[in-house]
Amino acid sequence: MKAVVAVLALLVGWAGSGMAQTPAPAPGKPVKVLKVAFRSAETSFDPSQISDLYSRTITPHIFEGLYKYDHLARPAKIRPLIAAAMPEVSADFKTWTIRTRPGIYFADDPAFKGQRREVVAQDFVYAIQRTVDPLQRSELWTWIETFGIVGLADYRRSLIAQKAPFDYDRAIPGLRAIDRYTLRIELEKTSPRFLSNLATSDLLGGVAREVVEFYGDKIGAHPVGTGPYRLKSWRRSSEIVLVRNPGYRDEFYDAAPAPDDAEGQAILARMKGRRIPMIDEVRVSIIPEDQPRWLSFLNGQLDMIAGTYGPVPESFITSAMPNGKLAPNLARKGVQSQREVNSDVAFTYFNMEDPVVGGNSPDKVALRRAIGLAMDVPREITTILRGQAIPAQSNIMPHETGYDPAFKSEAGDYDPVRARALLDVYGYVDRDGDGFRELPDGQPLVIEKATLSQQIYRQRDELLRKNLEAVGLRVVFKVGEFAEMLKLARAGKLQVWSLALSAASPDGQGNLYPMHGPQAGAQNLARFKLPAFDALFDRLEVMPDGPERDALFLEAKKIGVAYLPYKPTAHRISSDLWYPWVVGYRRPLFWQEWWHLVDIDVDKLPARSSR
Repeated sequence: MKAVVAVLALLVGWAGSGMAQTPAPAPGKPVKVLKVAFRSAETSFDPSQISDLYSRTITPHIFEGLYKYDHLARPAKIRPLIAAAMPEVSADFKTWTIRTRPGIYFADDPAFKGQRREVVAQDFVYAIQRTVDPLQRSELWTWIETFGIVGLADYRRSLIAQKAPFDYDRAIPGLRAIDRYTLRIELEKTSPRFLSNLATSDLLGGVAREVVEFYGDKIGAHPVGTGPYRLKSWRRSSEIVLVRNPGYRDEFYDAAPAPDDAEGQAILARMKGRRIPMIDEVRVSIIPEDQPRWLSFLNGQLDMIAGTYGPVPESFITSAMPNGKLAPNLARKGVQSQREVNSDVAFTYFNMEDPVVGGNSPDKVALRRAIGLAMDVPREITTILRGQAIPAQSNIMPHETGYDPAFKSEAGDYDPVRARALLDVYGYVDRDGDGFRELPDGQPLVIEKATLSQQIYRQRDELLRKNLEAVGLRVVFKVGEFAEMLKLARAGKLQVWSLALSAASPDGQGNLYPMHGPQAGAQNLARFKLPAFDALFDRLEVMPDGPERDALFLEAKKIGVAYLPYKPTAHRISSDLWYPWVVGYRRPLFWQEWWHLVDIDVDKLPARSSR
């Protein structure tokens, strides 16, 4: 969803003006520190300029949206956060009126010149405006555009045509703060599930305009929100430290797990009524390699190896949970565990604008399908992922509408015989006898696959090389870092790349954005464009949940399999581990914010702890 942005004037170990200091604890009260690790680096903390999971895990602990997901509710349930109540919605689901709670303030910052700054409805208008401003080049815009907010896209097009600056004081018909505490959003089309867009604190939390103007192009290093934490320090791609926001309002733990949800009820019984945040400081280490991250947990340098951003590495799962059960050495330490199928999908995408693998002509479709059939996903799951995944049949993820565990497609097949047959039929043959096929016109055929430098990617690349060579295809690898590759992917400069997406809401339509034509260059990394699919996407958006909508999901999945701009490979199984002093952890389904909802039991900390 986001572009990679360069943060200026950020030096290793630097803490700039406005960075928070750790609040002094009450006399005799220990500072509670939660130590976790990301497996990839962050990019920026400006919500309008991010899409990566790691940055999006930091921002919702600093910024707050109008709504949030109930942390314990399964299935997911949305509740007010900054909003005073659930929205008032017109019968046609086109007009949404939201009232904000008075008396909620941004964290203190030099941008406010010593004054307390209350969050108001206009701050949520401004958060959306920043993604619309052409000068911001926010790749969130293609997502915001799908909202269909009245007048928004027209205004943006006029700015581009006139090369004019965005007027943040101009009234947009469908996006208005009608008074200090009331926001009204008017949509061009029926949108029954629009509420989930307002529950994204990481991307659409309230933003103070004066903070953005104060820090200018350094805003990515100076996030200021109303949330439970502030940024204390940031060593780029190395360590991020958040500290309790001392001015955070009185908020107390509450949730609504289902009556028959024993785990959720137990957590609620223990945590209900506690003031949040309970943790004073969160230290995030960036540890890309599996072994150092795993050893850091074993040595007690990390409290958890858990969460979407960094569960137990697949390469160490047999040590951590042999046969799906917690290892005895960890059990003796009181380590807790959780294992579940994620609401995510790993996939390989093909650049549909690339002259080798792109296009919708029969020969290009055949090449992509042959590559997909040649990929030995079952072996990858067994040997590289250590059984920590299930094969994916489409881009739709578990736990979402549109997902059907009984759905079976060619996308889930490993069939090198059929792959070779497809290549033969469409003219991809070895003309010079070197063991590798050429293009139908006789030109060399080379698949260029982007990849990362970590060991697990090297293992995957070696398996892919063997798979493709087995059907006569030559592959070369282009190695880089994640942020660099993401930038190239957005620009359409990669031919093939493998990565993964995690769900952001309970609705499976979000996982169809990668095939939605208007999202090309943003969420649609493949740049796939098919009018029939876009029309189907539009119908899905306005239709209420039910059998008719389920039928459209099925049709969308079939189109994805037929054209294969994406080869879905797996839905990962995550195993989370945490030490007994971490209290109240439960892996979220679709949201990233939860550090403020766990506690540290200082009585269980090892004596050598320096906290």
